[in-house]
Amino acid sequence: MNEHAIGGITSNRPVLAIEGLTVSFDGFKAVDNLNLYVDRNEVRVVIGPNGAGKTTVLDLICGKTAATSGSIQFKDIELTKMKEHEIVRAGVGRKFQTPSIYESLTVFENLEMSFPRGRKVFGALTFERTADVVERVERVAAEIFLSELLHQQADLLSHGQKQWLEIGMLLMQEPELLMLDEPVAGMSVSEREKTAELLGRISQGRSVVVIEHDMEFVKSIAHKVTVLHQGKILAEGSMESVQANPKVIEVYLGH
Repeated sequence: MNEHAIGGITSNRPVLAIEGLTVSFDGFKAVDNLNLYVDRNEVRVVIGPNGAGKTTVLDLICGKTAATSGSIQFKDIELTKMKEHEIVRAGVGRKFQTPSIYESLTVFENLEMSFPRGRKVFGALTFERTADVVERVERVAAEIFLSELLHQQADLLSHGQKQWLEIGMLLMQEPELLMLDEPVAGMSVSEREKTAELLGRISQGRSVVVIEHDMEFVKSIAHKVTVLHQGKILAEGSMESVQANPKVIEVYLGH
């Protein structure tokens, strides 16, 4: 039975529902009884001081770190019981702070490598550059502003273009939840503006969770902002309400 057949009931449920999530490292709670809900087509930005637990939350969602307790449900699938590769296959994509692209390959080849058929070792050996692969590579390259550079070697791209390429490699897998850790760090002003435009576009049909320190950028992309402090939610809401919150000013924005 598909989603639409049930009167759109599923579309009202959050794509990501985190409840009671805790992780302790030697008695220190890096994430402490966290509840977080992200809707379909939403860009959620998570902000907070260093050590607030922001990256740890992404590590928990993608299976890099195991939860001590609590639940992470992605479209009714419990992620805490799954391995990293299974979580990727379920439709969760993650971009780390440093771009991890294949520098010696072209933009086209980097995107092609990320096509789901190309991922498994056996699949890679028998991988054929069929029309559907070429079509998807060209479509994604257009989305990430790299159409003109498809045959350029990746190490010749600017820092910002490498960040876009890595986002494109995730888009090749058509994830329904995309997580980005500081995607505009080190970018020029014009690259930041284009990245904001890109995130606005790619959130149509999927949910995006972003960790970011650049408040101007946050303002330009966030549908909702979650402020973490010491592994707990300090405040949540629109950028305006969060910026005006006295607790947030005290622990974070005041610095």
